[in-house]
Amino acid sequence: MEKQEVGMLARSKAGHDKGHVYVIIKEEEAYVYLADGSIRTIERPKKKKKKHVQMICEKHELSEVDDVGIKRKLKRFDKETGGK
Repeated sequence: MEKQEVGMLARSKAGHDKGHVYVIIKEEEAYVYLADGSIRTIERPKKKKKKHVQMICEKHELSEVDDVGIKRKLKRFDKETGGK
């Protein structure tokens, strides 16, 4: 199993949000909490089982990041990968 860490990007593998990219903002034993900066903010993250997310080997520092910063990171990632 892949190791999840706070600050890593993750793509949803299951559910209505399948294919959506998030940033991990918190990790528990069986769950990760994900934010995208717009619908899923830092104050209202998405709780998802670890087995339902695919890690993207790109980690970001989240020490003083807000929702706008998360949106920028995800937009930059989307631009670099061509929306895949």
